Amino acid sequence: MPLRTRAEIYGKEAAALLQEVSLYPGIREGQLSAFHPGKEGTVNNLLAHLKRQGRIAEGEDGGFYPYGECPWASDSGMVRAVWVLLDFMDRVEYHSSGDFPVKIVFFSNGEMYEIVHVAEGQEALVSHAMGRCREDGSHRIVLVDVPGQIPMLDFPGITGFCTVDPAGDVSYYKKR
Repeated sequence: MPLRTRAEIYGKEAAALLQEVSLYPGIREGQLSAFHPGKEGTVNNLLAHLKRQGRIAEGEDGGFYPYGECPWASDSGMVRAVWVLLDFMDRVEYHSSGDFPVKIVFFSNGEMYEIVHVAEGQEALVSHAMGRCREDGSHRIVLVDVPGQIPMLDFPGITGFCTVDPAGDVSYYKKR
């Protein structure tokens, strides 16, 4: 049996990490580890290797970015949306980043879900933007900064609301 090289052993994991960092700039090491349960040590080693190669950069905020794209501050909405995605990961068939105000799109059980971030003070803007979208059957999980924003939001497809605390714990809400 021939010996396998490091690239053969870790190539798929490294490619997956690069894709996740590219899709979700600012993603944290704990989130990357959650995408690869049971491989936390491998993730840590591969991140160090990819940084040494200059393929990714770690920002001052602790987030990982594709090389050359390290901003002064991360997109906290994206980082929190990744925590929401990770809550559903065991049922996710496909996921990708979206366009404003949708942070992440994913498919689960053949249905489309969108994680929509609404920063405090942008309720009218996002409601207007999302209200212009025709009903396409997607389920929208609305990520808000504070629960007090929920009564100000109304647009098609809202399945529920959530907040994410700094530790990455997600709390879910429904409108009454």
